[in-house]
Amino acid sequence: ETEKIPVMRGQWFIDGTWQPLEEEESNLIEQEHLNRFRGQQLQESFDMEVSKPVDGKEAIHSLKLSRNHVDWHSVDEVYLYSDATTSKIARTVTQKLGFSKASSSGTRLHRGYVEEATLEDKPPQTSHIVFVVHGIGQKMDQGRIIKNTAMMRDTARKIEEKYFSNLATHVEFLPVEWRSKLTLDGDTVDSITPDKVRGLRDMLNSSAMDIMYYTSPLYRDELVKGLQQELNRLYTLFCSRNPEFEEKGGKVSIVSHSLGCVITYDIMTGWNPVRLYEQLLQKEEEELEDRWMSYEEQRLLEELYITKQRLREIEERLHGLKASTISKPPVLKFKVENFFCMGSPLAVFLALRGIRPGNSGSQDHILPRTICNRLLNIFHPTDPVAYRLEPLILKHYSNISPVQIHWYNTANPLPYEHMKPSFLNPTKEPTSVTDSESVSTVPSPTTSPVMVRRHYGESITNIGKASILGAASIGKGLGGMLFSRFGRSSTTTSQTLETGKDGAEGGDDKKATTVGTPPLPHSSSGFLEPTVELEHRIDFELREGLVESRYWSAVTSHTAYWSSLDIALFLLTFMCKPDQEDTDKSNLDTI
Repeated sequence: ETEKIPVMRGQWFIDGTWQPLEEEESNLIEQEHLNRFRGQQLQESFDMEVSKPVDGKEAIHSLKLSRNHVDWHSVDEVYLYSDATTSKIARTVTQKLGFSKASSSGTRLHRGYVEEATLEDKPPQTSHIVFVVHGIGQKMDQGRIIKNTAMMRDTARKIEEKYFSNLATHVEFLPVEWRSKLTLDGDTVDSITPDKVRGLRDMLNSSAMDIMYYTSPLYRDELVKGLQQELNRLYTLFCSRNPEFEEKGGKVSIVSHSLGCVITYDIMTGWNPVRLYEQLLQKEEEELEDRWMSYEEQRLLEELYITKQRLREIEERLHGLKASTISKPPVLKFKVENFFCMGSPLAVFLALRGIRPGNSGSQDHILPRTICNRLLNIFHPTDPVAYRLEPLILKHYSNISPVQIHWYNTANPLPYEHMKPSFLNPTKEPTSVTDSESVSTVPSPTTSPVMVRRHYGESITNIGKASILGAASIGKGLGGMLFSRFGRSSTTTSQTLETGKDGAEGGDDKKATTVGTPPLPHSSSGFLEPTVELEHRIDFELREGLVESRYWSAVTSHTAYWSSLDIALFLLTFMCKPDQEDTDKSNLDTI
């Protein structure tokens, strides 16, 4: 793994061993061969007699190299001779003894390998490329993203052969390693690191330090430009080697991991912390206007406001002149079809930048469709670095469970477009006074009412609360909990499995549970009623293993995405299948 192995293009091969000539010599021979014999017919069969003698044949063409020379006796009879003194002496002696020049000291060359290529050997034309962007820790383990991408490519190939072999779409995964070329602070941080527990400190410097670099105004631009330039370089290189990719409408998607999601998002949207600073200044100005001030202060503020207004006008005119003379190149040289985030902290960064939920279910609220057609956030339920994006668009989605990603071996899975949103907590009974008060909070006027979220182990918490209130409260709390468990299971099963029943008992349960709670936009089955919904679901959650320890998976889940067959199937589902939303909607009734 430490050795660098060169990859050469083989054109001319040595007879017998079938080893390729050095690339430099091979290119010279190839150029001379094409200049002299272009258009001449070769033998129909590739199987030629490698020991065919050329006695009595004179060379019809010759090429002098630095230490060798090449003779062409015919279009497919080419020999390489060494021009070293010992070789010349040996050649003279053997020729005097009656041997031919070629058979005595020449090495026969073949144009092309011993096995002829067939059309089946050619890989399918790539119609969709996926740039795989790493997060933190690449400095600590250089080349890790190449191995991770190879794992993702291998799992995707297995899924592609199994489920998408009949489709013309071929997806290629390309690693984007942007960290190693950056200088940042050089070795300043290393020089100020104490020697005690040095291994742990070095690990943190090589991993978590990337987050600090990105939040630093001094180094943030270097990280952004590093990834942006590498994405554009790889795309240009790929198109130069696959000229038909753009002509045939090839598509590009990005899969980013961890901090890479945030940097990729900022590149696509052009977000800059200067904007946030300007917004803060504007807010301060508004606060100043509201408070009482002297005449002199008012006059100075007016002058400042007029000066800033004038400055903005001049800047706009200057930008207009620049735009008319020089067209600014796009940040990325390609349109992003799908942006897949894996184990992403993007939602936290957006929340800290002031992004708040709105009343529209459009992805445009955080990522305009003109920039990226589809945003998809993939995470493991125990990944401590991952956060949800949907509640930043519509607040009540914090109580709607993310879409469960299908297992790769699921037979006839329901398409993701047809999966109905379901609540994390369909019904909730107050087990104490504090619970009932917390539930009956006033909902936001612009969004659906927000319910109290049910976390893991909530029943234990409720028992703990009840024990503080006394023995009577314990009985009441346990009774209410048991009633809610059995009551909900009976109503949900009766409604999902026996849809023909009236559900009278379920109605009584509803009366009991809706006391002191606001009306909720969902049915008793736990599915969302059609009020305000997202145009497309964004949060997709991997399923937990049956025997998986949550604490152990919290340590391992952040790096477990690369080899997942479930994720490979999920990615290919969105990239290989054409967009058939119109036909899907028409088929909903039959489904």
